[in-house]
Amino acid sequence: VQLVESGGGLVQAGGSLRLSCAASGLTFSWYAMGWFRQVPGKEREFVGAIAWRGGSEFYADSVKGRFTISRDNAKSTMYLQMNSLKPEDTAIYYCAADRFGAGTVSTSTYEYWGQGTQVTVSS
Repeated sequence: VQLVESGGGLVQAGGSLRLSCAASGLTFSWYAMGWFRQVPGKEREFVGAIAWRGGSEFYADSVKGRFTISRDNAKSTMYLQMNSLKPEDTAIYYCAADRFGAGTVSTSTYEYWGQGTQVTVSS
């Protein structure tokens, strides 16, 4: 199983980025998918998740209304559209997969993780 994030980079505050998480080696539609982020010295933080069935999403309060998760099961890919970015969104962003899950905020729920992609928001 491999999860590969892409799309990170440097953006000014107020800008947008779209991250992708391409999955291989698993039946993608069976998995709830989550996005997390981490800054050095801090715990990995939940950003949002999308369920395996029905595609319902939920988000951390800190990103609600600014970030949107979607998935394309035909492409085995999940996306994170990030708008109105703030400097405090700067982190390494990770995607994760949870088989038959609804998507949760707990890192321990997820079975597979990507290597992460850096997002830097300048003020």
